[in-house]
Amino acid sequence: MSKIALIAIAVIFVSGTGVLYAGTAVQDVIKMENKAYKEHTKGIVEFTHKKHVVEYKAGCGDCHHDENTKPLTNLKEGDNVQNCIECHSKTDKKPKGKLSKKDALTFHHEAMHMNCQGCHKEFNKKNNTKAAPVTCKKCHPKN
Repeated sequence: MSKIALIAIAVIFVSGTGVLYAGTAVQDVIKMENKAYKEHTKGIVEFTHKKHVVEYKAGCGDCHHDENTKPLTNLKEGDNVQNCIECHSKTDKKPKGKLSKKDALTFHHEAMHMNCQGCHKEFNKKNNTKAAPVTCKKCHPKN
């Protein structure tokens, strides 16, 4: 799995509530509403954590990573997981123009999108399908 996909999935898994999961049970569905944003301009994604783990067989390290983007493969349900916003901390709009991948990943929403879309595109290509959503409207419900 590509680094972008790993980073993207990690962002999704831990960014939903805006707090550190402190040894608690993992929610089956995580509403990706982060309090760091003053306002959400699109509908809030509801990430199906259980579905990704059980049905799609995603391992912890497929999504969760350390500060060097190394997959955290030894996580167990209930382990402490740092929230993505703590490292991918910028919530303002990304400036126009080309940014390096490293600079783009400082923006929370960019890291989230790279993670989701990267993994979904890889899944679609590998399985010759379009089942995994990659567009705004497929993930973000109408407000």
